[in-house]
Amino acid sequence: MQRLVVIGAGTAGTMVVNKLRPVLGDWHITIVDPATEHHYQPGYLFVPFGTYQPNEVVKKTTEFIPEGVEFRNVAVERVESAANTVHLADGSTLEYDQLVVATGTHPAPEETPGLDGPAMGKTVHHFYSLEAATALADALGGFTGGKLVVNLIDLPIKCPVAPLEFTFLAESFFHERGIRDDVEITYVTPLEGAFTKPVASRTLGGLLQSKGIEVEPDFYLERVDGDEGKLWSYDEREVDFDLLVTVPLNFGAGFLADSDLPIDELRHIKVDHGNFLVDGTENVFAVGDAANLPTSKAGSVAHFAIDVFTENFVEHISGRPMHEAFDGHANCYIESGHGKALLIDFNYDTQPLPGKFPLPGVGPFSLLEETEMNHVGKMMFKWMYWNILLRGKDLPVSSAMTLAGKVTEGA
Repeated sequence: MQRLVVIGAGTAGTMVVNKLRPVLGDWHITIVDPATEHHYQPGYLFVPFGTYQPNEVVKKTTEFIPEGVEFRNVAVERVESAANTVHLADGSTLEYDQLVVATGTHPAPEETPGLDGPAMGKTVHHFYSLEAATALADALGGFTGGKLVVNLIDLPIKCPVAPLEFTFLAESFFHERGIRDDVEITYVTPLEGAFTKPVASRTLGGLLQSKGIEVEPDFYLERVDGDEGKLWSYDEREVDFDLLVTVPLNFGAGFLADSDLPIDELRHIKVDHGNFLVDGTENVFAVGDAANLPTSKAGSVAHFAIDVFTENFVEHISGRPMHEAFDGHANCYIESGHGKALLIDFNYDTQPLPGKFPLPGVGPFSLLEETEMNHVGKMMFKWMYWNILLRGKDLPVSSAMTLAGKVTEGA
């Protein structure tokens, strides 16, 4: 009997086993994860503002693992790909014929001097875990005025638009509380502008300006002093804060440092960007945020990528070439506050462009435009995540990006 082991029961790993279980016949499939809870991570963004309560973004991991898939609730110690073996923290091992690593990327505040000090959870916060988002909700509830700084330390991070979304939602939150004039909001980023892609950066930068949010660009954070309320860049610029909401550096799973898989300096696994086969291997794949793909680390990317991966994997185990190539398709709603949002759709080669999505000229969603309908789409996504994406069901959206409905002239 052939054996497939999937490490990680997050978004990508759960989709993999749901997609492959029906097509792998008598294969024995095992998924490994130390967590008993599955979190809807995009929901962390809304917890600080009371839009979602913590219990709305948590379900049991086993609820989404299909019948016929073995769940091992244990941490991984290391992967020994030369021996086709996964070593588990309880001392046992799993041998495999094919391995899929889907262990994501994770915030590492300890990697930045001063960030993980005594001010964390008091005047310094992030929202990239449920615990952190809940603590930030308390901090925002007690914040009556002063300098709010939102700081992106560096890319890649999971959901790269989330820092912008938090900034917009905070601005809206303070308006609703009647204290917007008492809060100075600054967005501090290592990028030249608001975003990595020029057209989107202009649009989002203009939106920040229109909402009275200052931008401190080209700021490479060197250290944080929570007691003094200061950020320092490597060129010794200073930014003062009363409340700091930061986005820590993201790293891949810790066990990868002890494994024989090829990783980059942030412990993301080096793969073929079209088919996700791990460099130097013939039977190991890395998907989702665990892979070093040159595109957004986002749920939409995992969804589109897993569609491509599934077709390729079936060909691969049958001894045939993998003809499908992932194009880096990403599709992200960007909350802009006041009941509105934007939508961007792009891939490895094409930056976000204006237009309509998914139907050309019809929509109902507008690309690079702030609309109430886009906000509705953002809020609908939680239901779609729990009921469609995780369960491996198809969406009426192509995994490959299309230019249909996009305005390319003048872009």
